[in-house]
Amino acid sequence: MLKLTWRNTLRHPLRAALTVLGLAVAVLAFCLLRTVVEAWYAGVAASSPVRLVTRHAVSLMFPLPLSHLNKLRAIPGVKEVAYAYWFEGVYVDKKNFFAQFAASLPAYLECYPEFVLPPEQKLALLRDRRGAVAGRRLAQRFGWRVGQVIVLNGTYFQGEYRLVLRGIYEGKYPTTDETLFFFHWDYLNETLKKTAPGQADQVGWFLVQVERPELAAEVAQKIDAAFKNSLAETVTETEAAFNLGFVEMTSAILLAIRVVSWAVIGVILIVLANTMAMSARERLGEYAVLKSMGFRPRHLSLIILGESLLLATAGGILGLLLSFPAVGLFPDTVTQYFPDLSVKPPTLALGLAVALGVGVVAAVLPAWRAARVVIAAALRQLG
Repeated sequence: MLKLTWRNTLRHPLRAALTVLGLAVAVLAFCLLRTVVEAWYAGVAASSPVRLVTRHAVSLMFPLPLSHLNKLRAIPGVKEVAYAYWFEGVYVDKKNFFAQFAASLPAYLECYPEFVLPPEQKLALLRDRRGAVAGRRLAQRFGWRVGQVIVLNGTYFQGEYRLVLRGIYEGKYPTTDETLFFFHWDYLNETLKKTAPGQADQVGWFLVQVERPELAAEVAQKIDAAFKNSLAETVTETEAAFNLGFVEMTSAILLAIRVVSWAVIGVILIVLANTMAMSARERLGEYAVLKSMGFRPRHLSLIILGESLLLATAGGILGLLLSFPAVGLFPDTVTQYFPDLSVKPPTLALGLAVALGVGVVAAVLPAWRAARVVIAAALRQLG
């Protein structure tokens, strides 16, 4: 049976090769699309269960007063409190976008142990009011070096901010974001007191580190209760939920990518089903001869199913192998937003499972027709 299945598969080498190639391209596209979706959620997956984010109850666009800080630190179960403000500055050109934060350094970095910064650089950062720290990939993108002056032209916070790069952090894990930029919130606040006093002594959000993960829900409730009915009520959520909120803003894009990925599977199903239907139609006379020799309907069905699975497996494995170098072809403008853009084992397993599933489905109708072939009618048609 295996020998017969193998010979049937290679009976038309060109057709088999084109079918395998088509399957490989489709599986490759499926894996790449699924990889992009997984990378989109990488920030959520990398979130720490001991970090909470406290923001304004209305929206993240509304700031919180710095006076909330002492109350947050006094809540039982809180280990560390830091704060930050999103800083939308322009570096040289508006096209050079990257995430910038005015944060309470080094407390903010201490809440992120996955940001590895050399001790001497951390000390230099503390001593310099205009000091800043950047991720390794961000520094490589612009060719920055420690000690270099970086000028940001504020948009929301008007003015020119001359910062000195005092450190370059590296990610402890592959999923750690190395494209972020931090500088002292104190420097921003001092500037605002001179240029825009109404914006001073405010923060975008507080980062609260709890002692144990199981305290997260309780601490979050206590924080929001402490500021209830105040002029600046809060919403406290886990870091994962906070990051997921940003991801959900692009839910329409993610849905489109998912739909396209499964549409690709529909295409390869049609391609393989057409190939198997052509093969079965050409061999009706042979199936009749096999039946007359004693082959049962299940034997004929297994031959067709085996041929379909061989083609699907070959195409699936080739597509999976091609996905590794294909991911490396993504331009830097894409990879800078995804810390760990790589094909994961679950994606590989799903791609292979989909290929095998397509092989089974594509063989159903041809196998059914071969099993029901009438010997006399098929031989008469052949003659």
